[in-house]
Amino acid sequence: MTIRSDRAGTEDAGAAVGTAEGALEAAAVPHARSGEPATPADLSAEQLLAAYAAGDLSPVDAVEAVLERIDRDNPALNAFCLVRPDEAREAARASAERWRRGEPVGVLDGVPTSVKDIHLTRGWPTLKGSVTSSQEGPWEEDSPVTARLRESGAVLVGKTTTPELAWKGVTDGPLTGVTRNPWDLSTTPGGSSGGSAAAVASGMGPLSTGTDGGGSIRIPASFSGVCGIKPTWGLVSHYPASPFGSLAHTGPLARTVGDMALMLEVVAQPDPRDWAALPPPAHGIGDVRLRTDAEELVRGMRIAYSPTLGGLDVDPEVSRAVAEAVAVFEALGARVEETDPDLPDSREAFHVLWYSGVAKATDKLTDRQRDLLDPGLREIAEEGLTYSAKDYLTAMALRMEMGARMGRFHADHDLLLTPAVPITAFEAGLESPPELEGERWTAWAGFSYPFNMTQQPAASVPCGFTSAGLPVGLQVVGPRHTDARVLAACRAFEIARPWADRRP
Repeated sequence: MTIRSDRAGTEDAGAAVGTAEGALEAAAVPHARSGEPATPADLSAEQLLAAYAAGDLSPVDAVEAVLERIDRDNPALNAFCLVRPDEAREAARASAERWRRGEPVGVLDGVPTSVKDIHLTRGWPTLKGSVTSSQEGPWEEDSPVTARLRESGAVLVGKTTTPELAWKGVTDGPLTGVTRNPWDLSTTPGGSSGGSAAAVASGMGPLSTGTDGGGSIRIPASFSGVCGIKPTWGLVSHYPASPFGSLAHTGPLARTVGDMALMLEVVAQPDPRDWAALPPPAHGIGDVRLRTDAEELVRGMRIAYSPTLGGLDVDPEVSRAVAEAVAVFEALGARVEETDPDLPDSREAFHVLWYSGVAKATDKLTDRQRDLLDPGLREIAEEGLTYSAKDYLTAMALRMEMGARMGRFHADHDLLLTPAVPITAFEAGLESPPELEGERWTAWAGFSYPFNMTQQPAASVPCGFTSAGLPVGLQVVGPRHTDARVLAACRAFEIARPWADRRP
């Protein structure tokens, strides 16, 4: 790491945080596997930005540290399907020059960031994890989330792995193979944003993009011990439109709530290519990252706690960790009530919507291409073709009923807390754990997909570990358009129960 002597950027920001060495000491412990000291790859985005502003660290140093981490750990994790070191270094040098002049182009200038291989990225192939995707260019367009990251100065280092067409809650597929969890290489990091979660958890960049159509941000956040939020639908623009329609959300994965809020504020800007995009929040959503008063963030909030969301089976160690997390909110002054929103069983309705989306996404494939698909993906695509318009509209009617029910529930409850996932990470390469052999991934994702049906903001934050050392996630759900409230609760919990110093 190079420590620069010249002071670049904003003096106030640098003075508030101190030196890069101090940030390293505060931010990271030595890696448990190797005992090696922390590097700039172990810093949060906020810490990197403060060090850049103070002139104590260069984006070149941060990007080199991240690329070294990728070289070392990606062969085992398979978190990245594409890495572009030369382009990342060039972007880092340009960022360093802007910081030297005190003219950062945006609030993520110089932060190493990765993009899920679902989001279009100019100049790079977007294969969506599929052997059926054409690798021919010209790849001339960014998706909205990628465009907003570029505009903010983020340094894009590569693309992260996803199961084929992001169809399931784990990350493996015919094109990229099996992605593994940095906490235990024999287990899955979750999915479908498993590559992004594994990258962030292992220090291969503090920020990454994810998509979530049924839990694909929150599941890997929980399994991999990082933060992730599925925003209110429409807050982050989509283009091209997802075949999964309004089930599909885009959001950030990060190691800290502050970073998650910072990135969400950057990408939560409307894009003219998305006709359903929402306007940015009137009061912003990133302010909570600067708050350090945990009690003030949640005191007086009316919080509902549903340990099983109507009767789902939950691993006892997950139940214990989540219950202890809920007690923290009570200690901080929130009014916590154990209750349930009494949602109807929506798994089959979700299947109608999800499988229909897969059928649409694969409708132009030849028979030969279909034979190359992930077998599970091929099965649900075929099932999706069997549904009628009436089936689809019946599923949509249940979805609207669920939305109305949650609207009434939130009239009395500001937030809902649940487990993010009822289990912890299981064997990599399987769609479901052995005890659910033959079941689709939705059999163990009952805490996540209901809130895709209702389009509400929902986040997963780390809340503990099992006796085997696997992370557990707490889900924080808010009414539509209350993303800032969800982030505030996550931030309060992060202050009371910090986790970012524990690394795989």
